[in-house]
Amino acid sequence: MKKLLGKAALTALALGFATEAAVAEEWNVSVWGKRRAFTENIEKLAELVAQKTNGEFTMNVSYGGLSKNTENLDGISIGAFEMAQICAGYHEDKNPSVTVLELPFLGVNTLEEEVAVSNAVYAHPAAQKDLARWNARLLMPSPMPQYNLVGTGEPRDTLAKMEGMRVRATGGLGDAFRTVGAVPTSVTSSEAYNAMESGVVDTVAFAPHAHLSFRTIDQATWWTENLNPGTVNCPVVVNIDAYEGLSDAHREALDSSVEEAVDFYIANYGKLLERWESVLAEKNVKKVHFSEEELALFREKAAGPARDAWIEKVTAQGIPGQELYDLVMKTLEDFRAKN
Repeated sequence: MKKLLGKAALTALALGFATEAAVAEEWNVSVWGKRRAFTENIEKLAELVAQKTNGEFTMNVSYGGLSKNTENLDGISIGAFEMAQICAGYHEDKNPSVTVLELPFLGVNTLEEEVAVSNAVYAHPAAQKDLARWNARLLMPSPMPQYNLVGTGEPRDTLAKMEGMRVRATGGLGDAFRTVGAVPTSVTSSEAYNAMESGVVDTVAFAPHAHLSFRTIDQATWWTENLNPGTVNCPVVVNIDAYEGLSDAHREALDSSVEEAVDFYIANYGKLLERWESVLAEKNVKKVHFSEEELALFREKAAGPARDAWIEKVTAQGIPGQELYDLVMKTLEDFRAKN
């Protein structure tokens, strides 16, 4: 009798462990650098999902331990990890549909507008099909403000002075600077400080958080406060198989947490922007202000040609470039009308 009870108890215990193992879900998330404003959407998402599932669905956020930032999409494609942050400009050929959001001078002014246009593009069938080639599902944006330059030496305060300027700028931003005679290079964010220190580049184009996180501001003597040529688009993506393999409850916990995670990100980024002015003053970084005439000339040289070239290029690849561009413009118009 004791033996029978023992076997029954062991069987029940084994079944209990099996049930627990089936319920528990642990995802690995690949990002880079260190925890900063740029990654707070992921950190908040992980927190919310764990709360909603009573710890049954957890995320391990790895800062560079799983993959290089330029290879995160490849890692997603083979299931090396379940979630990752990517930047479209790091590999334009792998996610051409999303690079519409990196075109120069789109006119996006706030993080909220950046979220609106990003979500519209991410929801478009062409973008979903494009990323599905890498077994990736677009989950949420990591909205960033307009990029601006930091540099050393004589300030580049006119377009003429940008002739021959070696600038760290990826994607559409790099194309924009090329139109005024600059020489863009696409070294990764993690490599920007060394590239600047060694003289590989004269200037670096980043959003404020990245100038702080990757310490390019530590070398700068000047900063362009109003150039605002555009920004990069960095979605958070998930492996499709992993997403579809979630239980209904876990998938609901994930999906329902996205909006709150992005809202938290925006609020947190606002605090960083408030600090930015004091950092410039503390480090004695000169503000470079471009005249309206110079800005208009930059837009004329960069915006139209870059847009037309992008539309032609991606259309040849079977992607509805004009439709995606029009979607961005219409979404921006509708968002402003409502707000």
